[in-house]
Amino acid sequence: MASRRLLLRGGTVVPMSERGLCFEGDVLVEAGRIAQVGRVVAEGEYETLDAHGALVLPGFVQVHVHVVQSLARHRAERLPLLRWLQAHIWPYEAALTAEEVAAAARLGIAELLCSGTTAALDMGTTRHQDAIFQTAQELGIRLTSGLCLMDSGEGVPQGLATTTEDALASAESSGQRWHGACGGRLRYAVSPRFALSCSERLLGESARLAHRHGWILQTHASENREETEAVRRATGRGNVEFLDSVGISGPSTVLAHCIHLDAQEVTLLAQRGTGVAHCPGANLKLASGIADVPLLLARGVRVGLGADGPPCNNRLSIFHEMALAGTLHNLRHGAGAVDPWTVLEMATWRGAEVAGLAQVGRLLPGWRADLVVLSLDAWALQPFTDPATVVVYGGGVESVRHVVVDGEPVVREGELVTAHASEIRRDARAAATALAARLGWE
Repeated sequence: MASRRLLLRGGTVVPMSERGLCFEGDVLVEAGRIAQVGRVVAEGEYETLDAHGALVLPGFVQVHVHVVQSLARHRAERLPLLRWLQAHIWPYEAALTAEEVAAAARLGIAELLCSGTTAALDMGTTRHQDAIFQTAQELGIRLTSGLCLMDSGEGVPQGLATTTEDALASAESSGQRWHGACGGRLRYAVSPRFALSCSERLLGESARLAHRHGWILQTHASENREETEAVRRATGRGNVEFLDSVGISGPSTVLAHCIHLDAQEVTLLAQRGTGVAHCPGANLKLASGIADVPLLLARGVRVGLGADGPPCNNRLSIFHEMALAGTLHNLRHGAGAVDPWTVLEMATWRGAEVAGLAQVGRLLPGWRADLVVLSLDAWALQPFTDPATVVVYGGGVESVRHVVVDGEPVVREGELVTAHASEIRRDARAAATALAARLGWE
C-alpha cells in the first residue's frame, strides 16, 4: 500500500460521480486512496502536482489489450482476423523469448501509462507470463492479465499451443503466484484465446478454474464473421451462446468484440451480466465489423473500451477508442448515437466495473487513487465547454500531463518516471529487429 501524501492542486475536477459535474478544486491522496475532493486545505507534508489549466479525471480503464504483441506493431497489415493470426501473430508469439516478452510488455505498458490508461485487462501469450507481471510491478500500472490458453486450432504453430492439462496447470500456478500482488494492483485473469483455438474441455475447465478462485475470465467472441460461422458449424450454436453453454459468461466474464450477435445472444449477455470489450479501432483495421454498442447499452449490457493489440490498431490510445466510440455508431443509429458522457463512462467507471475493479473509475473519498491530469492547452480542446465533449471529441495523448496509480505518480509533465523511456525504446527496437530476422520479416 502506498504511503505517499499527494495533492493535485488547482484543476477542473471531473469526478465521474454525476453526469455533467465538474468544478474547480483539488484532490488530496493519502495511502493510495482519495482522501478529499474539492477545496482542500492540507496540513503536514505532501507532494504537489500542478493541475492548473487542466482537467483532473479518474485514470482511464481499458478492458482489452495485448501488450505482449507490441513488437509486432506495423508488421501485420492488410489482413482479416484469421489470416492475420495465422500469418503473423501466432508465429510471432511462438517465437518470443522471455526477454522479448519483457521488452514488448515494457513498451506496451509505458505507452498505456503515458496516454493516461491507469488500469488494463490484458491477455498474454502461452508462455513467460511472469515477465508481463514483473514489468507491470515495475512500471506501476494496475494490470489484470493471464496466460493465453490454446490447446488446438488450425494453423497454430508448434510451440504455441499446449496440452489441455499443461494450459490449466500453468494458469493456476501463475494465478496463485500473482493474483493480489502489489497490494491488489496486479490480478490474474483466466484467458482462453477463443473458441477456434480451444477444445470444449479447455473452455469449460477455464471457466471452472476462474470461478473457483474468484478470478476474471476473458476470451474473444464473435469478432469476425468467418470465425463466428466456423464456431456455428462446429457447435451448432452462435459464439456467445456456445461460450455460455460451457460456463464462459456472467459478471466476472469479459468477452472482447461481440460484433456478430443474434438477438438471443444480446439477451443472453444482458441476462448473465457478461461484460463486453468494445474495440472499434482494431475492428475497423481488421475489417471485422462494428459492434452494435447502442443496442447493447439499451439492452443493459455492460460495455467498456479497449485498444486491443498494437498490430491490429497500431496504438494503445484510449483517446482513439473514445473518439471512434463517440462517432462510429452514428452511421447506423444517427447523430449522437452514443453521447460523450456515456463514452467517458465506458473509459472510466463502466470499464472498471466490466474489469471487476472495485472503487476504481470515480474520484470519491475512499476510492483508489488512480487519476489522470489532462492539459487544456491543445488546439483541439479550445474553447473549453462540456468536459466530456472536449475529452471524447478533442482529446489526445499529447494532453496527458500527470498520471497517478494507487497514489503513486507514474507520469509527471508527460514523462514516465518509473523507468527510463529511452531504454524501453532501445530495448524494444533491438528485440523487434531480432524477431524480424528470425521470422524472415522484411
